[in-house]
Amino acid sequence: MNQIESLEKLINYFSNLPSVGAKTAQRYAYFILNQPSSFVKGFADALVEANTNIHYCKVCGNFTDKEVCDLCSKRSSKTICVVKEPKDVLAIEKVKEFEGQYHVLHGTLSPLDNRGPDDIRIKELLQRVQQGGVEEVIMATNPDVEGEATAMYIGKLLKPFGIKVTRLSQGVSMGSDIEYADEVTLARALEDRKEI
Repeated sequence: MNQIESLEKLINYFSNLPSVGAKTAQRYAYFILNQPSSFVKGFADALVEANTNIHYCKVCGNFTDKEVCDLCSKRSSKTICVVKEPKDVLAIEKVKEFEGQYHVLHGTLSPLDNRGPDDIRIKELLQRVQQGGVEEVIMATNPDVEGEATAMYIGKLLKPFGIKVTRLSQGVSMGSDIEYADEVTLARALEDRKEI
């Protein structure tokens, strides 16, 4: 069968998306081909616009289209919730229980993946705490081996500052991702957090 080069290219790009296999990539490509050119142009423009305008907040590391995100500019820095990725911020925000700021690590410690303390945003967190005014740091990394190791490591680094360091309660089951936890479970985990 004669392959259409531009179609193969489109399928290949879709297959690079997380959790998208060959069949799904093919379905996405055919969907795009069946849309009016105005939709395809709008879709392409949205991709380019997001890639151009969205970057990391200089304070917390979450995605924003400003220098400092709204959560950092409008909320108290007395409590900082430390998460692995920006999508974890969205999960916790859905609960509507947390009123402090966030700190996105962009990863966790993982010796198997050669990811150490210098490869994630631990130094930036310590700088925020050193500036003063922080009373509590909530470790909200995933309850898996890497998340636990990261929480314990950061907890030890923060102890000399004399601030309260807590961990989400185990309402979030071991080995699961924060982003998949329901709002009730996350709310309970935030309320029942433990000092580490």
